[in-house]
Amino acid sequence: MTPPPFAIGSVTIEHPFVLAPLAGYTDLPFRLLCREFGAGLVYSEMISCHGLVYDQNKTREMIATVPDEQPMALQLFGSEPEIMGQAAAIIDREPVAMIDINMGCPVRKVIKKGAGSALMQTPRRAEEIIRQVVANTSKPVTVKIRTGWNHHSINGPEFARMAQEAGASALAIHARTWSDGFSGTVDYSVITKVKETLSIPVIGNGDIHSYDEGIKLMNETGCDGVMIGRATLGAPWIFSPNINIEPSRALRLKALSRHLELIDQFLPAERLLGKIKNHAGKYIKGMPGSATFRRKIFEQDTFASLHNYIDNMRS
Repeated sequence: MTPPPFAIGSVTIEHPFVLAPLAGYTDLPFRLLCREFGAGLVYSEMISCHGLVYDQNKTREMIATVPDEQPMALQLFGSEPEIMGQAAAIIDREPVAMIDINMGCPVRKVIKKGAGSALMQTPRRAEEIIRQVVANTSKPVTVKIRTGWNHHSINGPEFARMAQEAGASALAIHARTWSDGFSGTVDYSVITKVKETLSIPVIGNGDIHSYDEGIKLMNETGCDGVMIGRATLGAPWIFSPNINIEPSRALRLKALSRHLELIDQFLPAERLLGKIKNHAGKYIKGMPGSATFRRKIFEQDTFASLHNYIDNMRS
């Protein structure tokens, strides 16, 4: 059974499987690739509110978009309500579908600035941030959170209710606490509680490794959508219902070749060669002969030679 679409504000999400924001990975080429494989909504990497307000070149490059990837949510992070509001006003002029506020990132350099999941410890500041962002854009605003700061302070449902009352149009929840980082056991029961608490759409996130697992999460928790992050790396077909969890060599290499085409079209490929090789290696993980293929990938000294090598592997 095909899961139904849902709406975030005025934006219809035709397929409720969503690409999570992943720092260093969910750039324009990868978002486009995931849309081609069926993702109904894609999120950008974290974008610094200060980088936008101070018009930093790198930040401007990170918010580049094209119509083919829409709907896309541009994810903002920061801890100062006024600056977040100013950044939202800048994004409001960009051709993106919505703005997301990161209140779930557990990385220490983000936490030290009072941003990311640190905001779950300061709900009044978090509320003011949401209100400022909502006040400065006509686009739907979503919020991404965790279940709580640690297992002694599971405040996800209360925090989610606050976000809705502050004007959020949807909420995504990673079923771990800050203290869990990206390990530890997920607690999907909190997603269920959040869904029961809110009237806006809820997107569940955490430890989804296949399309079928995503469907199971929706059925068990009642969430409206499923957000998938690290499991998409080297496996963008995870958004497609008709592709086996162990895809063929031909599909892996076809997807990788298409990813390289998109990188060549939208990014300075030669300058990012190391990062691209890292991405490429993930596509062949577990494939027969993967160790040899991986070594050959990392031996390539130009983007063109890497792309040619992948294309030759396909023939």
